[in-house]
Amino acid sequence: MTSTPSPEESEMSPDELPFVAPCRELDTGAPLRWLKLGWRDLRRAPGPSLSYGAALLLISYLISAVAWHYGSIYLLLAMLSGFIFIGPVLAVGLYSISRQLQSGRRPVLGYCLREGHRHLGNLLVFAVILLVVFLVWARAASMVHIFFPVDADPELADFALFLGVGSAVGTIFAAVVFCASAFSLPMLLDRRADTVTAVLTSVNAVLRNKPAMLLWAALIVAILLAGFATGLLGLALGMPVVGHATWHAYQETIDASAWPQNAVTVQAGE
Repeated sequence: MTSTPSPEESEMSPDELPFVAPCRELDTGAPLRWLKLGWRDLRRAPGPSLSYGAALLLISYLISAVAWHYGSIYLLLAMLSGFIFIGPVLAVGLYSISRQLQSGRRPVLGYCLREGHRHLGNLLVFAVILLVVFLVWARAASMVHIFFPVDADPELADFALFLGVGSAVGTIFAAVVFCASAFSLPMLLDRRADTVTAVLTSVNAVLRNKPAMLLWAALIVAILLAGFATGLLGLALGMPVVGHATWHAYQETIDASAWPQNAVTVQAGE
């Protein structure tokens, strides 16, 4: 089955396209709808979704093992929290699964991989950006431990300072990555947009819908914390739900109809 852009879309030149896709105004409860739709997608395609969840779980354990063996508890915490930065790129396959479901197709992992390969250039640019942010964050996080109280009987104020500095630094990095990746990767998968346009569109949409996006960020953090609290096992379920929900968040928020849609080719029975 093949879906191709319309002639009008195909003939559009880059000069005719706006620099940032417009966004819709969201109600504060929109993220709850996204999670509900994400859970629905997981139930409709449990095999592919949980396969991605298992892969993300293995990556998390690998990161933990490397950090624990070659570093310290501070490096371990930094790398696990930094996993948030590279998570959006790893979730591209989940966006593809939701996209296939939305198109009435049976999701297949092979198509997810091929679709990711078709957008490899833009994804690599975005991945490099996130990698730079992750490396800076890892360095900053390893330096934060100098505020950790070393006294045998530290004061509560010393702990408060350590937690306050660590939380402030982490929040700044997380906010930057969240604004840049909230909608950009689904847009790159769905439309013929470049990385800069997708990132600026995402930042614009986040800033124009602050209440809803604050709730969305809080829900993602809560799901990640639940995953960490279960020895990372919860990530195998939580990350697929968040990934599917992110696709629906993009569909509801970004009006990218000005851009030509990427051609979709799926052979029946794949």
